[in-house]
Amino acid sequence: MQEDIQIRSIAPEDHRALAQVIRTALAEFCANKPGTVYFDPTTDALYELFRAPGSVYFVALQANQVIGGCGIFPTENLPEGTCELVKLYVDKSARGQGLGITLLEKSMQWAKENGYKEVYLESMPELAKAVSIYEKCGFTKLTHALGNSGHDGCDIWMTKTL
Repeated sequence: MQEDIQIRSIAPEDHRALAQVIRTALAEFCANKPGTVYFDPTTDALYELFRAPGSVYFVALQANQVIGGCGIFPTENLPEGTCELVKLYVDKSARGQGLGITLLEKSMQWAKENGYKEVYLESMPELAKAVSIYEKCGFTKLTHALGNSGHDGCDIWMTKTL
């Protein structure tokens, strides 16, 4: 990862830039479909969303510009001790440098330090590159969704024990 990239917790002023990074990436991969975070109203209110107990969202910045983010969320109806890895997106200009893996690992470390035993995530075939990264990081595929994320447009479900 480049030296001039900073990672910090989400701040109220990150809303617009994060929503743009997320929606631009989904559109780029033709994954801007109903039932995904593209249409989720919380995508425009991430700071408020991640004020929930048991959650965190990390933002990556380069030259004071938001270039990515990743979070952990205690999604409703997940098994005890399980959290969800959510909204891992990196701007096209910052891909291929390991930033996504850095954000993923930082989020997973936070989950472990905060008592979670397992991490769950949802994805889709259009995001095959991300899915291959999840697999390299030790996630394994499930045959069905867990919890109640509200994202029925996702049909790849994965978990990893911490």
